Parts: sequence; C-alpha cells; structure tokens
Amino acid sequence: MLAVCAAVSAQNDRQLIREGNRLYRQKQYAQAEVLYRKAIAKKADNPQAVYNLGCALMMQQKDSAAIVQYENATKLEKNKLRQSKSWHNIGVMCQSHKMYGEAVRAYEQSLRLNPSDDETRYNLALCKQLNKNNPQQDKNQQDKKNEEKEDDKGQQQKKDKKDQQKEEQPKEQMSKDNAERLLDAAVQNEKATQQRLKKALQQPRKKQLQKNW
Repeated sequence: MLAVCAAVSAQNDRQLIREGNRLYRQKQYAQAEVLYRKAIAKKADNPQAVYNLGCALMMQQKDSAAIVQYENATKLEKNKLRQSKSWHNIGVMCQSHKMYGEAVRAYEQSLRLNPSDDETRYNLALCKQLNKNNPQQDKNQQDKKNEEKEDDKGQQQKKDKKDQQKEEQPKEQMSKDNAERLLDAAVQNEKATQQRLKKALQQPRKKQLQKNW
C-alpha cells in the first residue's frame, strides 16, 4: 500500500488524469474524482482535469459541485469544442432540475461554440418549449420564499384567531369545566388512597428495598 501511494505521489497531472479516466470508464466515479483532484493539485490550470472532475461529480449526482467545475473548465479551456461540452453538461443538469431558463442559456452558449451539435440543438428547443409552458419556472426560488412568508403569516393569523376564540369563550363555562375535572380527580385520588390504606393495614410490614437510579 505504501509503495502504491508513493507511486501515485510521483505521478504528474497527465498520468493522474489517465488513471482517473480508467477508473471512470469502470464506473468507479468516486475513485476517479480523487485522482482528478490530485491532478488539479499538481496543476490547477489543467482544463482537462477540471472538466473530468466535473464529469465524475455529475455521475455521482453532485450537481452543484459539478457545475462549478464545468464553469471553471470553460474559463481555462481554449478549445471551443471542449468549452461547448462543459456548457452542454451544465444545460443537462439544469434541465434535469427543471431549471429550463438556465438550461436554455447554457445550451445557447454551447451552440455558439459548436453550432453543429445536433443534440444540444434538440435539447435547447425542448427546454425553450418547456420554459414557455412553465413561464414561472425560473422564479421558483423567489416564489418559494414568498410562499414561505405567506405560510408563516397565515399560521400566525390562525394562531391569533384561535387565541381570540379561546378568550371569547364564556368564563363561567370554563370555570365549570375546570371545577368538574378537579372534583373528579379529587374523588379518584381519595378512592385510590383509601384502597392503598386498606391494603397496607391488612398486610404485615415488610422492609422495602430501593433501587439505585
């Protein structure tokens, strides 16, 4: 194990990427992620390592982290076709989360870099239609916050109304109910006490042992 670790430590960023790609093809995405991160540690501005790390994260459904890496890759990568792949993958993840507006923008950016990508063009057309059918989709976060505020306000109003209704109940009725409950409890306690006394008087005294808590 020590020898293997030493060998990995001695590898350069390209060797680490190749090893990570081998694990990625074997669907060992978490292990591939580790090697891609090691490659980035060796050379932070390696766009291939950053892009591949995004792919490994995406396959593990770590979409937020994957998008960050893809965006970093678009800044580091000089090749337009490779840049377009990062934007395409960002669009795919946004589309999977029904963030159609963001997906449209990512696909459009991808097509600017690679106009011949039919898959991206199809996804773009689909997301435009979905976004048109769901015009409020891009406002989900804000709407959710507004709904939470309204819910909190509604809950407070219900609570205030309930408290007001309680206060409006006839005090005499409440006092009567309380008195009846107290009387019943007193009667029950008295009966229980009499039964315990009767039982205790009929039995000889025994030394009681207490348990330690």
